[in-house]
Parts: sequence; structure tokens; C-alpha cells
Amino acid sequence: MSDTASDFSSFSLDDFSSFDESPVGSEDSSDTDGPTLGGAAVAVVDADLAVRDYLADLLGEGVAKIRSLAEMEPRLGMGPVVVVLGPSCSTPTDFALVEQWGRTHPEVGAVLVTSELSTQLLQTALRSGVRDVLSAPIDQMQLVDTVSRVAETLKVAPKESLQPASPSLSEPLESFDGNPGKVISVFSTKGGSGKSVVATNLACSLAKNSDRPVVLIDGHLQFGDVAVMLKLTPRHTVVDAISQLDRLDPALIADLMTLHKESGMMVLPAPLEPTFADQITGEQMLGLVNVLREYAGHVIIDMPAYFNDVVLTLIEASDDVVLVAGLDIPNIKNVKIGLSTLSLLNIPKEKLHLVLNRADSKVKLDVGEVEKTLQIRAVAHIPSDVVVPISVNKGSPVVLSAPKSSVARELEKLASRFQSGEVVQESSSGRRKFFG
Repeated sequence: MSDTASDFSSFSLDDFSSFDESPVGSEDSSDTDGPTLGGAAVAVVDADLAVRDYLADLLGEGVAKIRSLAEMEPRLGMGPVVVVLGPSCSTPTDFALVEQWGRTHPEVGAVLVTSELSTQLLQTALRSGVRDVLSAPIDQMQLVDTVSRVAETLKVAPKESLQPASPSLSEPLESFDGNPGKVISVFSTKGGSGKSVVATNLACSLAKNSDRPVVLIDGHLQFGDVAVMLKLTPRHTVVDAISQLDRLDPALIADLMTLHKESGMMVLPAPLEPTFADQITGEQMLGLVNVLREYAGHVIIDMPAYFNDVVLTLIEASDDVVLVAGLDIPNIKNVKIGLSTLSLLNIPKEKLHLVLNRADSKVKLDVGEVEKTLQIRAVAHIPSDVVVPISVNKGSPVVLSAPKSSVARELEKLASRFQSGEVVQESSSGRRKFFG
């Protein structure tokens, strides 16, 4: 890896904005009782005093201003803190220290500010555990929003623990030559249908009952919620896996994954920044999935609620597609349109599995009539239950937090359809057909 610090040899405040370089004090502030954006303290670290003052002014009064990460380290361990790294903090030594903090200080989140963003710098920063990277010109609202968002994720990290809340796998994965795992996409044509709840619980249930690893990928690359719903603090995301696609091996895959300890499933969260989604192609995602299925029994993909190149590529490559719909007219209308689109794309109907969410709601829609309209029989009817929002807020899948509930039982039945590799498909006429 080349020394990225050379990228900033000519750095000046003019690279950020038309900042008025008025005289600044000669002493750094050591005040750690400053702003608590999102419930966390904030510190700015850079070797240049003017840069420290400029970034601290954008964030508000009382920000701790520190010359180096080495000086920052003794101040850690006193609660959640977002560390804003200036351009001078982009050396291999600094990134190695940030990566170490990811293992020993889960209450710390880092944001890098640069004068010029390169692909190499972005990849290096994200691999080290930096939560977000901002480049010039720096917008004050964007910086404040980024720091606040990172701070919110630190609340789930146990302050008393010196281990990450979401550890990577400790051992490399084992390849299953000639017996690739099944790929299941969980898709919906309308937001708010409960798609992510189904995806996380399906993966969790499969992981509990499988002798091979189960991988859950957050395919909603712009606004994925899987990490939040599972109360994970990931060090790596889909972006990191895609950037290392040509060298993915069992050891690297294990390092990139975040382990959900309660179920044993492996999670690859969505990018932390929505703009990264535009850099990922359907071909890249397909390559990633094909690598992962060599080591996993099941690869579950939580999809966004729209069609694009990535979504269509993954649906075509999936062995099964779980189509989630809420029991209301807009949902049903969108599902019908979605089914027509998939039919035009020659997606085999036998690999589509309709799941009706909140199927017992008193909304005067008959399930039988809905199935007749869509010309596909639902394989699962998930009832309405307060245990679902409770489980989401707790960050624990309902199959774990309320295993005896009717919702959990229905989700377990859904997962059992994919356990043996032999999938039961029911046509609208009620005849059962077997595929696999």
C-alpha cells in the first residue's frame, strides 16, 4: 500500500472553502465536555492547528482539538466519542490505529475529512474501520449530520466491553466444492411491507438449523437497515467486499463479515454512505454472491423495493425469491405490477414465493381473493403482532426474542421450506408442486 499521506502534501484550507484565516490561538482545547451530537463527545484530530480550529468551528463550541491520534488514545474509554480525522491523519500508521480501536474501543467512531478523495484512499479508510469519508468542499450541515449519524450507531456498543459488539469470524470458512449454497432474495415492490423483518428472521432461522454457514447481505445499498435491526456495529460493509472481490478467500471473507452471535449467521451490511451505492454494479454483486455461496449453505439478500440493474441481476441469479406484500390495495397493486415485470423478464414463476405480511389485519381484504388476483398462492401468512416492532426496537429477531409467538412460528415454517434444498411451490389452484 502506498503512503496516502503524500496526497495531502499541498493541503490548505482553501481546498475546503473560502475560510477566513483569521488568527487562531496557539493552544489546543482539551475540553471533552463539548457538543454531544447524537449522545457522543466530538474530537477533531489533525497536525495543523488551523485545520483543527476550522473543523471544530463547523461543529460548534467545546470540540476537543488534538494534534495526533497518539495523543487521542489516552482519552478513550470514557464514553462514546466521534473522532473527526483531518487530512494529516491518513497515513498507514493512523489507519492501523483506527483499525485497532475498532477491536478495542467499540465506543469510538471515526470520520475522515480530506481535501481530495481517491479510490485508494476511500478503500483504505473504510477497510480500517473509518465510518465515513467527506471530501472538499466541506459543507457544515453535511459534517454535522455525518457526525450525528455515526454517534447514533455508537449507542449500541457496550462501553464496559473491550471487544467489538459485532465481532468478525475468528476462523476462515470451509469451501464446499461442487455443492454451492442456495441464494434467496427477499424482495418487495413497496416500502414498508416488512421485507427486512422477513429477511433477517429467515436468515436467523436458517442459521440456527443449518450445519453450513448462513450469510445475510443487505442489498439495499442506499438505505439498508439490517445492521440496525440486528443491533450490530460492523467494521466492514458491502463496499469493502466489492473492493476486494478479486482476492476474496476464506480468511478475508471471515474478516469482512460481522457475526450475529445469537444466531450464528454472518452479516454483510449495506454501505454507510448512500452515495457508495452508485459505485456498485449488478455484475459486481453477482460476483460477490457467487463467491459467498461457495462457503455458505444459504445466502439471503435483503433487496430494496424497486427495480434496477443490481436488483434484476440478483433476482435472476437467485434460486428462490421471497416476495413480501402487505395486505392493502397499494401493496397488492404493486405486487401485481412486479409479478408482470418479472414475467416479462422470464423469471420462472416456480421460484417466486409470496408472503403476506399482517395477513390477519381487519382491513376487509380476503386473502383468497388476493391470491386469485395475483394468480399465486401465498406460502406464508404472517399475522399482526406487537412482538414485531418490539423485536425490531430491541435489535433481536422475533424468532429469537419471541419464539413462541404466532409470528415466529410462521417465519420458522417459511424457513423450513428452504432447509433441505427441496422447495414446495403451490399454484393458485392449490396443487402442490416440488422443485429443487
